[in-house]
Amino acid sequence: MKKTVIALAVATSLTLSFTSVQASTSANASHHQSSEQTVLKKINAEKIYQDIAYLSKKPRVAGTEAEREAATFVQKRLSKLGYESAVEPFTFTGYTPAASFSLSVNGTSYSPTTFTYSTNGNVTAEIVDGGLGTKDNLANKDVTGKIVLVQRGTITFGEKVLNAAEKGAAAVIIFNNTDGELNGTLGGANDNYIPSLAVTKEEGEKILTSIQKGEKPSGTVKIEGAVVSERTSYNVTATKPSTFKKKGTNDIIVVGAHHDSVAGAPGANDDASGTAMVLELARVFKTLPTDTELRFVTFGAEEVGLLGSEHYVSELSEDEKNRIVGMFNLDMVGSRDAGDLVINTADGTPNLVTELAQASSTRLNGSPTPFQAGGRSDHVPFAEAGIPAALFIHSPSEPWYHTPEDTLDKISKEKLQDVAEIVGTAIYDRSRPDQQGSSVKKKATFKAPHLYHEQDVK
Repeated sequence: MKKTVIALAVATSLTLSFTSVQASTSANASHHQSSEQTVLKKINAEKIYQDIAYLSKKPRVAGTEAEREAATFVQKRLSKLGYESAVEPFTFTGYTPAASFSLSVNGTSYSPTTFTYSTNGNVTAEIVDGGLGTKDNLANKDVTGKIVLVQRGTITFGEKVLNAAEKGAAAVIIFNNTDGELNGTLGGANDNYIPSLAVTKEEGEKILTSIQKGEKPSGTVKIEGAVVSERTSYNVTATKPSTFKKKGTNDIIVVGAHHDSVAGAPGANDDASGTAMVLELARVFKTLPTDTELRFVTFGAEEVGLLGSEHYVSELSEDEKNRIVGMFNLDMVGSRDAGDLVINTADGTPNLVTELAQASSTRLNGSPTPFQAGGRSDHVPFAEAGIPAALFIHSPSEPWYHTPEDTLDKISKEKLQDVAEIVGTAIYDRSRPDQQGSSVKKKATFKAPHLYHEQDVK
């Protein structure tokens, strides 16, 4: 009889415990869902769209007055939201493209393109074959005072030009190894560069055939108006401290985008869309309770080599680097003509940012947003510092990428809303108060290469 009573008591106890766990789990799920709905209700794509409209009135090239105006606009918007925000200047070596350039061979005019950081000059000389422009290719060639024709591939454009210059060449013509125009950069300013132009595969092969026939073609390379100078760009920062002074996680989440654009492009999608989304998320999170420090940052000079984000990361203390558990980078997040949303990590492996975002997109859309390897944006310097970071972007890119057609009328409010919801709820999933103490550091162990956003280097 006693055994029966004891068994009944144990069974009753287990039932009550199980019921209690179920109730607790249900309460936590309900609270999570309620928290997520709070974020979703606050996000307003129309506000993002209006900020894109202001930012994309004209190109915002790094180091120009237009970029400074954009940075000031972002800072004022953050300040109006109640943040202590700052415009943080930094210097870089900038380049103004040539005002005019031309190429003729044996009196026939060609249609070349220039390289970023190519120097001015007016050279008329014999054109000689330089192969791929490697040191070995040029080792036994007499190129002194001549124009060297080299093919794209194997080494960077800058290395090809420097190798030819070291051998005494007066100018360089680089021809493409695939169909289409060749647009590239020499990678940075260098006093040892010589005038350099690019031509198509077809044009280059035509000149090469002439050389191989022993015709010794004569060319004229002319570049005027290119300027290399020290310039100032800007990062804009705002911080939301944990709302729990004694019970915060001590962790940091960074939300970033670049506010500069390429020359000639209004940059509505690239990247006024990301900048405006950072502002909207700053607005959404301003009044929400969080146990994690949130930093909202827009970077300058991304289009000339990720310089703003590199500067920002270089200024972080070791303590800050260790406390940053994730960097969400928003770049080109609103074009109606681009493909689907993807998440890029510098080495193609998952991290805390991708895991949070995939969980968020699964809850919202029924399936996780795919991730893949991808650099060429402001998440890369963070990844290089060992900070979990990822880029949110649509792929493939729109046809208007880096053109004057990157305008407001190409922006999709639906895509803006979708990305903002995924990123916003992912961030809150990690920073809402009931997540206190659940931090799991997932530090990257790789060193990603510097991959520039706007132009080929090879």
